[in-house]
Amino acid sequence: MPLLHFHMLEGRSPAEIRKILDVAHEAMLEVFQVPRRDRYQLVSEYKPSHMIVEDTGLDIPRTEKVLLIQMFSRPRGEEKTAAFYRRLTERLEAECQIKSSDVMISVVENEDAHWSFGNGRAQFLTGELGVKATTH
Repeated sequence: MPLLHFHMLEGRSPAEIRKILDVAHEAMLEVFQVPRRDRYQLVSEYKPSHMIVEDTGLDIPRTEKVLLIQMFSRPRGEEKTAAFYRRLTERLEAECQIKSSDVMISVVENEDAHWSFGNGRAQFLTGELGVKATTH
């Protein structure tokens, strides 16, 4: 946790997709310092006619490598969230040749009661994970 959902246009190889996922996980480990096996990632691929990512009038150029990443997470605080945006885009550009202008990230925050990792239990609430939400 966090859960990352990557939305991208069709056409990347399985190796390219895996590299994107690995780079994103490493950025998350660096910034949020979550456990290494705290990894939840989804990929959805779209035909070009089924995915539109414009720029909200900011004149941000987009290419066929555009990624829209949704992060579902407990509150992480503005500073760490902004640091994640920077680190993720830096690493994607350096390691995957995806320009920062092609990366859009949206965060959906939720609370401890909104997570069950299996067995029908809310592990944050039961104390099985023993970690309380942090905002910084």
